Amino acid sequence: MSDEQQVIDITLEQVTDYEFRVRFDDTAIPDLLTDETPPLGREAGPNPSRMLAAAVANCLSASLLFALRKYKNQPGSLSAHARATLERNEKGRWRVVRIAVELSLSNVETDLSHLDRALAQFEDFCIVTESVRQGVPVDVSVRDGTGTLLHKAATG
Repeated sequence: MSDEQQVIDITLEQVTDYEFRVRFDDTAIPDLLTDETPPLGREAGPNPSRMLAAAVANCLSASLLFALRKYKNQPGSLSAHARATLERNEKGRWRVVRIAVELSLSNVETDLSHLDRALAQFEDFCIVTESVRQGVPVDVSVRDGTGTLLHKAATG
């Protein structure tokens, strides 16, 4: 494993109730609103489970395009459909238990060279999917208004 690292910073600010403004720090990317589904929120934006499914589908789509283009293909438009399945765990808490993604190319198989090689490796290029598949350690800390550390938990 390389000693090289990249860091991505985001900032969330509560707008109202369960609605948050997501800022992608140090970028020109426009802010994004997120919200929970009713009855908690007003669905003013995607909730975290939807964003996770979108992240996996988007990453797989980009990875497939990369793998195809690596072999000098000119793939046409690509679409993806993701379905996140949620179930309650033994404590009654909702968890994402499966994400299924279907990618659809507009090209026919015979129009794409080295398709077998591209298909054999594209998932390995996908940062998000491979991270989710392995389980991602998440460190959590909670501070009060004065900066006092109230809670710290680390996994992994």
